[in-house]
Amino acid sequence: MQHTSKIRHVKNERLETIKPDYRGNKTIKGRFANGDELYTPDLSNVVRWQLSRNPQREEKKDDAYVPDVIHGSDFIHSDKDMVVWLGHASFFIRLGGITFLTDPVFYDVPPLSRRVGLPCPPEQLRDISFLLLSHGHRDHLDKKSIRTLFQHNPQLKALAPLRAGKILRSINPQLPYQEAGWYQKYDLVPGGGVEVYFMPASHWHRRGVLDMNKVLWGSFVLKTPTVSLFFAGDSALGPHFEEIEELFGPMDVCIMPVGAYKPAFLMAKSHMNPHEAVKAYNLMHGGTFLPMHYGTFDLSDEPPGEPVRLLRQIAAGGMLQGLKIPAIGEPFLLQDLQ
Repeated sequence: MQHTSKIRHVKNERLETIKPDYRGNKTIKGRFANGDELYTPDLSNVVRWQLSRNPQREEKKDDAYVPDVIHGSDFIHSDKDMVVWLGHASFFIRLGGITFLTDPVFYDVPPLSRRVGLPCPPEQLRDISFLLLSHGHRDHLDKKSIRTLFQHNPQLKALAPLRAGKILRSINPQLPYQEAGWYQKYDLVPGGGVEVYFMPASHWHRRGVLDMNKVLWGSFVLKTPTVSLFFAGDSALGPHFEEIEELFGPMDVCIMPVGAYKPAFLMAKSHMNPHEAVKAYNLMHGGTFLPMHYGTFDLSDEPPGEPVRLLRQIAAGGMLQGLKIPAIGEPFLLQDLQ
């Protein structure tokens, strides 16, 4: 039974909250909940995973899939609105002439090694205005990558979840940042041409021994008068997808995680498999579906090429209308939206 004295609702009181009567993110003894429920991954499931044999072990060993890479940095210097995948959950996004970069991870994240490279050296990523950080896991918030970005983009500002500031200050105390809770609109983006909202995800936080769920997690909606773009971060399937569509209407572009889903007993409350990601996209009445969170790091039991194979099967069966699978470094031009 939850002690009400240990329950608080927190948000950034200086920011606009777009969900009517929303009190803020629920915390229980200082730890963030997924909506109302506190989710703590079960350590016994990790041990069970490590001690069990992957039923797809041989298939995975024989699967040499890695995403294609188009080398070059021309996209950085273009003035066109676009989305460019940089691997895993890192995207270069230009929208309304403003440049964003999501969840930057450009290097190995020990003990994980990148299986595929970048389109250009990280030092060439210039003129980035905003860093979008969905959550604090090390394969999404990498200190070395952020340090490199800020070194070459002194104008950079970070748009982050509640209580992520301590991590950012440890990277560089000079990096400006703004924290938001779910359903909140950041107010750092100038001119009103692009609105940025922090929205829910069904996930969790941990970087160290004692910080379980001490930093919030979430997703992003980027909106101009003509384009709505959704970046899902890491999430299990949940009611928030439908709710985001109810608040904003259909999403023109949905950047959806489709990897790290096996074994289900370990992953199902943290990540989506391709079928679940497509279901979430359809709940949002999505336009273009851009997959992420596959092929870059070996995080789980499924063969590396399985997410893409499943997505193509689902699309061929008529349940996924807007699938695009760009190479790393291949611009998806937003002027091409149907």
